[in-house]
Amino acid sequence: MSNQEIKNNPAFLEYVYQLTAGTELTAALDLSLSAINQLDIAQFKRIGLKTYEKDKWTIHKILQHLIDWERIWCFRAIIFARGEGSIPDAHDQEIMGSNSNADELSIEQLINELRIVRQSTIMMFESFNEKILETNCKFFEYEMPLSAIGFTVAAHQIHHFNVIKERYLPLDR
Repeated sequence: MSNQEIKNNPAFLEYVYQLTAGTELTAALDLSLSAINQLDIAQFKRIGLKTYEKDKWTIHKILQHLIDWERIWCFRAIIFARGEGSIPDAHDQEIMGSNSNADELSIEQLINELRIVRQSTIMMFESFNEKILETNCKFFEYEMPLSAIGFTVAAHQIHHFNVIKERYLPLDR
């Protein structure tokens, strides 16, 4: 299923679909795994715990945020794929970020965990048939097809990798 085939989306999905640029779901997730594998660990280590502005997350916390939210989105996908019937609650990323111990973890550990979580996500979405991928998912304040969750995972990473590229990599000078 192409992200351009999906209709009646919440407004934030337009940004998701812009970032995934008309790719098929499997391709979007595979490309996101390739992007993880291409991260420059040495450069991230040189940047360390620097931030581009006071009270912004470190690269470590951004990576932990990606890991945490991917797990949340996958939990939501399973609930809908299996027809469990409950509506997942909202979660506060700021509370989660401030309670993270990501800055105590090595950049290698975080990247490896993100890679493993992404591999698991890819396998989960590959196991879903078209009927499951088209399942209508009702959240606390919006609706979207289950396939959009996979696109959201990929786009969320693209968004944060762009932030790292634009705002954190210049700190390596």
